[in-house]
Amino acid sequence: QVQPVESGGGSVQAGGSLKLSCKLSTDTTTRYFMAWFRQAPGKEREAVAAASVGDGRTYYTDSVKGRFTVSRGSTWNTLFLQMNSLKEEDTGMYYCVADLVGGHWFRAASWAAWGQGTQVTVSS
Repeated sequence: QVQPVESGGGSVQAGGSLKLSCKLSTDTTTRYFMAWFRQAPGKEREAVAAASVGDGRTYYTDSVKGRFTVSRGSTWNTLFLQMNSLKEEDTGMYYCVADLVGGHWFRAASWAAWGQGTQVTVSS
């Protein structure tokens, strides 16, 4: 079972930036669909952004469009999330997810492998 490992979370003031990184515990050539989810205290887990394989497509939830950028690293087992113009409502635990099969990216059930998460806290 592949295991995603996240890093890069932290505390930042509103308007600031953070960059999250994710690396899969697998070889660098297997092509996994990958994405970021987040969960705020007392709220349901939600999809944030995803990166496809093959066609290079990326997907975003409406609330982060224009502020967040998801990208692949130089190998297929890495994923980044550049977060700019952060807002308090972006606060939460951010999870990197992966799967060999592409599905409905916004559904948590579509993803087999989940990381432990990295905390992002945005203060006013």
